[in-house]
Amino acid sequence: MRILRGLLWIAILAALLLWLMSAVPALQRPGLLWELWRSAPPQTVLVPVDNVRAQDIADTWGGARSGGRGHQGVDIFAPRGTPVRSVGPGIVLQVGHNTLGGNVVWVLGRGRQRHYYAHLDSFGPVSRGDLIESGQLLGHVGDSGNAKGTPTHLHYGIYVPGQGAINPWPMLRDLPEPSSETKR
Repeated sequence: MRILRGLLWIAILAALLLWLMSAVPALQRPGLLWELWRSAPPQTVLVPVDNVRAQDIADTWGGARSGGRGHQGVDIFAPRGTPVRSVGPGIVLQVGHNTLGGNVVWVLGRGRQRHYYAHLDSFGPVSRGDLIESGQLLGHVGDSGNAKGTPTHLHYGIYVPGQGAINPWPMLRDLPEPSSETKR
């Protein structure tokens, strides 16, 4: 009887683990989870908005905002609907809505940094728990949240464990230009 009970518990735990792995895609790749957790944070990140160059982005960090707040990110202006992409590999922590950011996506990236994409017009094909790659579509530029009625833009922020928000502006880099051998 004890053996049967033990086997039943093993079967229940195995079923629970299989369900968790199907419900939370990140659990299907524990190696990536470990790599993101233990790796150093990136020194540079790609501009997350299509067709925008780093040199065309103003450093809006610390600018005055409503309620006496300072701006904790950088605003990247682009036409409504322009694709917004992940700056690196990661795990989607949240796809949803909040008062300030409107439609937002949070991504856990390398070095346990959290990347915040806000004021989206619409979401890409991502859900909480998804594993994503660098350049994967997260959503589209908009003016949701407290940006309603302002020029459409992405608010992009980086949050570091134990430190809080850091200025992403100095880290932004363009995609490398294709070499002459790859141009056709």
